[in-house]
Amino acid sequence: MKLIITIFLTLFPLITFANSSLATNRHITVQGTAEILVEPDMAQVSFEVTSIKDTLLEAKRDLDTQINLLLEGVDKYGFEQDDVFISGLKSNVYNIIGTETGTVSGDKYLALKTVKVTINDIKKIDGFIEFAQSVKINNVIAIESVSSKAKLLEAQATKAAVDDAIAKGNLLAKAFSAKLGKVYSISSNSNRTNYGDNEGDAKHLVLSGYTNNSNPFEHKRYVDKTISSNSIISITSSINVVFDLEITD
Repeated sequence: MKLIITIFLTLFPLITFANSSLATNRHITVQGTAEILVEPDMAQVSFEVTSIKDTLLEAKRDLDTQINLLLEGVDKYGFEQDDVFISGLKSNVYNIIGTETGTVSGDKYLALKTVKVTINDIKKIDGFIEFAQSVKINNVIAIESVSSKAKLLEAQATKAAVDDAIAKGNLLAKAFSAKLGKVYSISSNSNRTNYGDNEGDAKHLVLSGYTNNSNPFEHKRYVDKTISSNSIISITSSINVVFDLEITD
């Protein structure tokens, strides 16, 4: 897996001295930032599985049947049990009103669960979604590209941001005939963002829009998102540090 690592040295220094609400002695505040770019090697796909029947029990049984058929394909694609998350049951009841008479003709019960599957090989995403469609699970509500090394890269980004803050602090302190002392305070922040795909890239999953079926209460919903073969995940980290300043002669 190819990693692209860049560190952006944005300078936001602030040198203050006595009479500050932040510290009573001479100090300097610096911000260190870093960004790591990585190609995704995994994906998470979320499905909304629904069933509408005359009774809630029938709807729940039909829902469980759909999910069990999906789970049978999980073994085929080499997924582990921890790779599949199934939400709790949600339900609702609808009054069916005749379009001509305007009278209530009966109730329909909706049963709903969300299933999130982590696909450890991003190349298998097309095949798995096609399989899900074959067992009538069509409502793809979210697709996210992820990296198997995300936690490791987040730690690397944090370390790079710390090094950046120290380097900028030393540079600025030296420019004012001072040197860094002890750390007064630290605050940090990290973020993970998927960059948008570029036109012309080879993409996984081309699905969008809505289609209706024979049941007026059901809409097949496809997520309007693709995963490009050249998509990039951005892992960023920033750290704000307040150092004491020691004046040199």
